Amino acid sequence: MGIVVYAGSERFSTSLDDRLTRHSFSFGPHYDPANLGFGPMICHNDDLLRPGGGYPDHPHADLEIVTWVLDGVLLHTDSTGHTEELRPGDVQVMSAGSGIRHAEVADAGSGPTRFLQTWITPDEGGTPPRWRSEHVDPGPGLTQVVGGQGLPIGTRGAELAVARLAPGEAVDLPDAGLAHAFVALGSGFVPGRDVTVGDAVRLVDEPGARFTATDHTELVVWSFSR
Repeated sequence: MGIVVYAGSERFSTSLDDRLTRHSFSFGPHYDPANLGFGPMICHNDDLLRPGGGYPDHPHADLEIVTWVLDGVLLHTDSTGHTEELRPGDVQVMSAGSGIRHAEVADAGSGPTRFLQTWITPDEGGTPPRWRSEHVDPGPGLTQVVGGQGLPIGTRGAELAVARLAPGEAVDLPDAGLAHAFVALGSGFVPGRDVTVGDAVRLVDEPGARFTATDHTELVVWSFSR
């Protein structure tokens, strides 16, 4: 049991001419054997792209890739022929399955684009690639985005929820075996600790934990059954 806060200021980061990526876990050249993932989550990146910048065509396989857009317009294309514009409040679940190539680039005419992307290990490998997306308007409570009543994902017990909170509003964090709460915007506190934008709270077997906002806040919460 426990609650651990991972400060955004202590994250690995990758800075290139067209993008800045802050990594929650070991990623690429950034390696920490004590921080390889959290349950089935092996990547949780916070990306800020300059207009026209981003990730050209590249491959993935056997991953559930979940994208939540915070600002700007993210242009998605992939090898299945799918193209899409993702805007703030849009969520996309892409099951890479047996293999897919895709590109993610910030629209050149829409200013900087910020999005969160999470990679989750699936229950089964080698399935046909597929994707789904929808727009969500979260309220002050946790609004289901992926898993449960949200978009389906190929990992049992994996759920994503988002809350938009005014100062003083609070949410109870999921009573799951594992929960990962990320402060995408704003600030608040959890039992015994203040948190601010870019910080993540990891909870293991901590039922009843509550997050209270101290500013206008967007809280992005993954939970996993064990």
